[in-house]
Order: sequence, then C-alpha cells, then structure tokens
Amino acid sequence: QVNVVESGGGLVQPGESLRLSCSFSGTIFMINSMGWYRQVPRKQRELVAQISGDGSTKYADYARGRFSISTDNAKNTTYLESNTLKLEDTARYYCLVTVVVNEGDRRVSYWGQGTQVTVSS
Repeated sequence: QVNVVESGGGLVQPGESLRLSCSFSGTIFMINSMGWYRQVPRKQRELVAQISGDGSTKYADYARGRFSISTDNAKNTTYLESNTLKLEDTARYYCLVTVVVNEGDRRVSYWGQGTQVTVSS
C-alpha cells in the first residue's frame, strides 16, 4: 500500500511565494510519475504540473512560467513551487503518485488528501 501526504498549503497574499511538498511511503519497484492537480468547488480537478521518472515535466498552460515542479527521489518527495501566486490560484492542491509496485505489475495511481492554498489580500 502506498500512502501519499501533501503539506505546505496555507494563506498567502498575491505575488507571494509558496512551496508544496508531497511524500509517499510504501515499498515500490519504480516511480512512473508524480504530479500536482488542483480543484475548486463545483469544478473538475485540473493538472498543474507533472514530472516523470525520467525527469521530463509537463505543465498546464496557466502554470507554465509561474509554477515549478521538482523531485527528490531519495526522499520519495515532489515539490511544487510558485513565486507569483494569483487570486485565481486559490484551490485545494492534490498530489498524484503513479508507481509500479512490483516488477511486471501494471502502473497504479494514488491520490493524497490535498492541501488548501488560499491566495487573498
């Protein structure tokens, strides 16, 4: 079983910076990808950024240039940073970890419970 935990959310002012962390525990064979999504009430969850096991990254158009995703594979941790937060970035941010638990298995994805980010003046 893989357990995913996010942290780092909070209340920030527009233009301020924030770093979210996502760590997972559990024995796995391989990390396929780790990603950040966000969701506001009554809307679908949307991708912010994703990083694959080979280090390649993908960003949503609105996130490109304002958000940065990185990983510390030794710690099974991924980070999402922004130094130009806007009011519209207010959302609950979720981490999605996709792994192969045992060699030869299919990929399995696990969500964390999310961390709230509120951008307000």
